[in-house]
Amino acid sequence: MTKSRRATPLSRLLLAAATGACLTTACGVLPGNSGGSGDTLTVMTFAPIGTKATNMPGMPGMAKAYERWVNSNGGIKGRKLRVLTCNEKNTATGAADCAREAIAKKAVAVVGSYSQFGRAFMAPLEAEGIPFIGGYGVSPEEFQSTLSYPVNGGQPALLAGAGHQLGKTCSQVSLVRPDTLAGDTLPVLLNAGLKGSGTPEASDIRAAEDAADLTPQAREALADVSTSGSAPKDPAPSPSAKATTSPGPSASAGTAKGSSSSASSSSSPSSASSKSCVTAVLGERTETFFDAFRRADATAHRNPQISSVLGSVSQALVDRTGGKESPFEGAYVTSWYPVSTDPLWAPMRKVISDDAFGDDTVEADDSGAQTTWIAYTVLNQVVQKFKDGEEITARKLARTLNETSGISTGNLTPELSWRYQDMRAVAGFPRLVNGRVSFQVVQQGRLVAQVGEQDVDMTAAMESAPRSA
Repeated sequence: MTKSRRATPLSRLLLAAATGACLTTACGVLPGNSGGSGDTLTVMTFAPIGTKATNMPGMPGMAKAYERWVNSNGGIKGRKLRVLTCNEKNTATGAADCAREAIAKKAVAVVGSYSQFGRAFMAPLEAEGIPFIGGYGVSPEEFQSTLSYPVNGGQPALLAGAGHQLGKTCSQVSLVRPDTLAGDTLPVLLNAGLKGSGTPEASDIRAAEDAADLTPQAREALADVSTSGSAPKDPAPSPSAKATTSPGPSASAGTAKGSSSSASSSSSPSSASSKSCVTAVLGERTETFFDAFRRADATAHRNPQISSVLGSVSQALVDRTGGKESPFEGAYVTSWYPVSTDPLWAPMRKVISDDAFGDDTVEADDSGAQTTWIAYTVLNQVVQKFKDGEEITARKLARTLNETSGISTGNLTPELSWRYQDMRAVAGFPRLVNGRVSFQVVQQGRLVAQVGEQDVDMTAAMESAPRSA
């Protein structure tokens, strides 16, 4: 990473003249962000890269593509966007180091980042008043810190949504999840979603986060399948989940453009006979688990319904494991966002095509890249609230975030607001403002919208979860 040099008086004069010319000629299609030094807005995106556990290289990759796109179109409010990236290394030390680097280089925000070590990175950011915008949602602190601005419901919403999705089909559910502090919340939230349909609590099967062999967990899950009852159950409508249609064209696009109709031949959960289900939420180790599970089930032929959540299963994973022949064929997947083929993602796809410069870590199907795109969209929207030429500091940016309502993400999420009156009464997650999830299924090697399933706001189900979550 190159170090910026102190500008000479002449270079400052030339730069000011160039910036003024750009503004007066209206060069640039995007309105812009100001930041830090007056002519540059500095932000950071961090994520684990090259670790033995979950990796999210698409998040910093998407951030750099966004930087190139914004700056090639005149910056934001006449100022250049400078994106710092940092490898969080999937360690508390790495997360803290990234936060300290953001402070040292005077970043006004951390945007679209991933870390399960919320305590390690939030404490330094809070001390300097630096907002954390659009994290991936895997650490409790992202939903607790007053300087965190989550754009989705994180793992809590996905797990509660998975319970809602599986509760319509499953007489019994086994959950395989990481044996970590963050993983300890997952069974509580899954059970909150299952509760609405009267499904018993899930079996909790733990796995070391960096385990290379998940055969023992596969055998345990298969044993649960073989001992569970097979009598069909009458699915009841969930009183704790409120169905909501995606705003704007998102819902209609799925019907009119084919994201729902493409799955028309698959059975919805309510029409399938009740059976045992196995869901795994292990990040990159999800593939390892289901490979072991498939081998363990090769002789038993139990064939339970399998499922997971966005981030643990992706289109890239399905493609890599065989497409139509993938072991994930038929799997249920809970997501925060519309399916990646939805036209609402077209602007992001164009940026990836034009500005990712062959970076194969940046994929439009990747939930990390999608979250980063939405987070930078929020940043862009909020900076528009500042006056031309107004200095933007971290604390002023946080204050504006706290006061702004109805931030649009192009219908990829509901309109977002983090005012006090917008917070939800979800125990342990007071900063959660968007509990919406969507339901997908792998069919013919593609993740498509699940027929007959509208988006659902899982806030009420999460509110009913025990405080330990």
